[in-house]
Formats: sequence, structure tokens, C-alpha cells
Amino acid sequence: MFRTIRAKFAVGFFLIFSLSFLVLNLAVDQYIQRSNQKLIASDLIGLKNNSSVYVRQAFLINHYSNNDSYFGQMAEEMVNDLRRATSNDVSAYTVDGRLLYASDPLRFMDKPDEDFRLATEGKAAYTLMHRDSLGTVLFSYPVVVDGVKVGILRFSKDFSTLYEQSSQIRRLIFYIAIAIFAVAFLFSYLLSRHIAVPLVQLTRASTAVIQGNLDVRLSFRRKDEIGRLTNNFNVMIAQISKQIATIARDRDRLKMLNAQEKRFFDNVTHELKTPLTSILGYAEIIRENGESDKAFFVKGMRHIVEESRRLHSMVLNLLEVSRGSVGKVEAEPVELNTLLHDVCETMEMRAQRYKKHIRLALEPDLKVDGQADRLRQLFINLLDNAIKYSDPYSEIEVSARREALAVHFMFSNVGDTVPPDKLANVFKPFYAGERTAVEEGSIGLGLSIVKSIVEEHGGSIRMESVDRRTTVFVEIPEAEGGAMP
Repeated sequence: MFRTIRAKFAVGFFLIFSLSFLVLNLAVDQYIQRSNQKLIASDLIGLKNNSSVYVRQAFLINHYSNNDSYFGQMAEEMVNDLRRATSNDVSAYTVDGRLLYASDPLRFMDKPDEDFRLATEGKAAYTLMHRDSLGTVLFSYPVVVDGVKVGILRFSKDFSTLYEQSSQIRRLIFYIAIAIFAVAFLFSYLLSRHIAVPLVQLTRASTAVIQGNLDVRLSFRRKDEIGRLTNNFNVMIAQISKQIATIARDRDRLKMLNAQEKRFFDNVTHELKTPLTSILGYAEIIRENGESDKAFFVKGMRHIVEESRRLHSMVLNLLEVSRGSVGKVEAEPVELNTLLHDVCETMEMRAQRYKKHIRLALEPDLKVDGQADRLRQLFINLLDNAIKYSDPYSEIEVSARREALAVHFMFSNVGDTVPPDKLANVFKPFYAGERTAVEEGSIGLGLSIVKSIVEEHGGSIRMESVDRRTTVFVEIPEAEGGAMP
């Protein structure tokens, strides 16, 4: 029913103060009643003593014996004297309870007579009658002279002043208690609000955190436990945000590493395929022709040995990479004429299998600073790509020339025109376009490898495709000290 702390505080304080208020009023009422009874009893004892002295003196002055008949003879005078002396109504009775005289008979008629009955039995007693601030006491006691009971005196004493004072005290205490209750309840409400409001905001903030909002922060300028709890909450959320950001970065980095690893193995697969294809092609032709064509046999064996060595070098490099110990290979001058001529001669066999031909045009003494194996890989990939996507019985043009301190290469083939919107993506990894002649098993890594090799050598690469002719232009800085045109 009461689910909030503020409600629990309010109900709890209300019950505590209500119970305390009730107990306080009962205790005050009991105390006032006991005090009034003590005052009444003390006053009546004095009244009894004084009136008893008066009766004994009256008996002595008039030389009466201690006979109840003499008590009856002096009853009227005695009652009037006691009334004047005590300012209370008085009535006198015989020892058996017969009324002798009363200052005001109406004061004693139709009133409780328990005190009078006890007086006839020889005891002093009183009956208290009060309502609100009005209070009257009927006090009766047997008159004893020289050890003999001669009659009964009964007084009607008004204690309204005492009860009026008691009522005023009760009202004063009641109003003071009400004021204290109101102040205490207001203080408890403010205290509960002072405690509950931050807790409510903490609850809302924690709910927002559960729902994924880590930007929530709390600000309470307090130096108590609530303030420290707020600071701890903010620090905790900041730590959680940092941890989540770290986890996100690690996740993205792991994805990137996984992608790099996949790309690495895809590159390895692609790079190993070309020398194996060349070796397999020459080996099959040599097996078919044997040594009948001595020149081709020597040429084929030379290519098989060179490609095998390159393949061996690539495997060693892969082992170094897998151990993380591969270092940066220093660039050295590379003779491009011989390198490009050997590559074209090697790829010519592959082109012939597809009824195509490679035509090479080179300027003399072309050199660049770089890595021969990586440049060989560059040229093989470009020729391989041109062979795959050129028309049957077509000619693939390859040229290299020196211009503006750089060597410019061109690889051109006739085939389907590449749409302009596809040209921007051809050098991205795994992009194979929508060509129908894509080689089985190709995953679109060749040109991305080509681009990375060109960039390693500080060059640039671009592709054009117009009127069914696709041309790749490569520019690599010339080796230092190279021949000028």
C-alpha cells in the first residue's frame, strides 16, 4: 500500500506522534486526577480536624456531656457556625442517620450517599461529583467526643475552582502537545522529503541506466551520506561508461583483426595461385612435348625455377609474418625492363590458354626504387586481371615509359566497359563488380593488392573504361640517379 519512502515516513511519524499524543494526554489526565484527589483529601482532613475541634469546644463551653441528645440540641447553632466558618453547606445527623439540621437541605437531597453510609458505620468518607470544570464533594464523618460517637456531620464543599484550573491545565497541555505534534510532524515531513527526494532521483537515474542511458548524472550539493552516495553513483556510471567504451573499442578492434586476418589469408591464397598456375602451365606443356623443343624446354624450366623460388620466398615471408618478426625490407633499384619482360613472357602462356595475346612496348633503362618481388606481383596481378576480363582473340597492350621523374605503366585490354559508378570501387578489397566473366574462385582481391603495392612504392594508380577498352595507369617514382629522357 505504502510503496514510497516518503509515504512510509509520513505514516510512521503520524502513528508515532498520534500514539505519543494519546499516551501523553492519558498520563496528564491521570496525574491531574491523582493530584486533585490528594488536594481534596488534604483539604477534607483539615476540614474534619477544624470542625471536630469546634464541636469539642462547644461541648466544653456549654458543659455538655458526650451524649448524642446534647448534639441534637446544639445542631442548628453548630451547623450555622460551621457554615460561616468554613463557607460550606453543612448538615448534622444523629448517629443512626436521622437529619437534625441542614444549612441548605437541597444540597444534600437526592445525592449519592455512599459517604454517609460509611459515616454511620464509623468511617470518614467522601463522594466526589464532577462534570467538566464543575466539582462538588460530599464529606461525612462521625463526631466523636471523649471516645463516644455523638452524631454525624456532612459537608458539601465546592471544588469547581480546582477543576476549572485542572481543565485549563489540560487545555494548555493539549494545545502545547498539538503544537509540538505539528512542528514535529512538519520537521519529520521535511526530513523525509530531504532524504526521499534524492533517493527518488537516484531510483530514476538507475532505471535510466538499466534502460541503457549512461549519460545520466546527479548533482546534490550535500556533504552527508546522500551526497557521498550521489558522487559514488556518478563515479560508478563514469566507470561503466569507460568500460563499455573499452569493450566497444576492443570489439571493433577484434572485428578489424578478424577482417584483417581473413583478408591476409585471402591475399595469401590469391598470391600463391598465380605462381602455381604458371608452374603448372609450363610443367604440363613440358610433359606433353618433352625435350623435342629444346629452347622452350630451357625457357620453361627457367620459369619453373624462378616461380618456385618466388613461391618459396613468399612462404618464408608468410612464416615470418605469422611469427610477427617480419621487418621492413629496404628498397633497392629494380631493373624494370627485364622484370616486366619476364612477367609478360610468363603470363603469355596463360593468355594463350584463353586465345589472347600480350604485346609489350618498353623504353630502355627503366628503373625504380622498390622490391622486385612486390613489383613482379603488381605486374602479374594487372596482367592476370586483363586476361580474365578481355575478349577472346584480343590483344592486351602493356607499355612503360619515363616521364617527369617517374615511370608510367599502362595495361590495356578490350572487353566489357566498366560503368563509371563501379570504377570508384574496383580497388576495394573483395569487390568483383557485376562482370559475368569473373573467374571462378575469385574474391576481388587482385586490384586491392595492386593498389597497396603501388602505394608502398609511393606511386598512384587509376582505371579508365571507355568504348569497351579498359586501361589501368600506374605511376611510380623513378629510381634516384636514373637516366633522363
